[in-house]
Amino acid sequence: MLRFLLVRDSEMSPDAAGGELAGMADAKSHWERVYSSKKPTDVSWYQPHLRLSLELIQRSGITPEDPVIDVGGGASTLVDDLLDLGFHRVTALDISEKAIDVSRRRLGVRADRVRWIAEDVLRAALPAGGYRLWHDRAVFHFLTDPGDRAEYIRQLRSALSPGGFALIATFSPEGPQKCSGLEVCKYSPARLVQELGAGFTIIESASEAHQTPSNVTQAFQYTLVSYGG
Repeated sequence: MLRFLLVRDSEMSPDAAGGELAGMADAKSHWERVYSSKKPTDVSWYQPHLRLSLELIQRSGITPEDPVIDVGGGASTLVDDLLDLGFHRVTALDISEKAIDVSRRRLGVRADRVRWIAEDVLRAALPAGGYRLWHDRAVFHFLTDPGDRAEYIRQLRSALSPGGFALIATFSPEGPQKCSGLEVCKYSPARLVQELGAGFTIIESASEAHQTPSNVTQAFQYTLVSYGG
């Protein structure tokens, strides 16, 4: 990972490189503070089980033999449920090492059956065509900078195998303006697939009235898309 960053930095001016690294450090620091100051069950996006995600993943038609990546899945229980369903090529990526530690402790010996990546999804070195399904609940909507969204989509296109799927859950147009003190972008299925660009086709979408641990209702939109490559 260090080599990857150095190659990228060599292509930038010192000011640009310093700004990018500062932004990465700020994002990591923010999420490490969140998971240091709150229990995983107290963050607003917490769910005991990602029921709707699991339903849509199963309806996509992928099999337990297919590789799956959960982006921003550090403390989520999705990996637990995927293992229970027989999936054995599961990767969980999160910018927060503390969030990943939560899941590793929760899973115990089963944690060795998951590949863990503690990196920013915008910078992580992911295998080209390495995943049949990309799952993201509540990461993409934090990307308010167009350049960050473009880099996320580049990563998504590179990491998905042709014929693969992406399941992306964001705040819907009726959702909140902020989360965890950060501005967000809100998406309908049509706006999301327009943002993703050519090659992506909506398979199914579903809305969810998510009840936070503090008893606030947040409007989420889940969009399952196929990727033609």
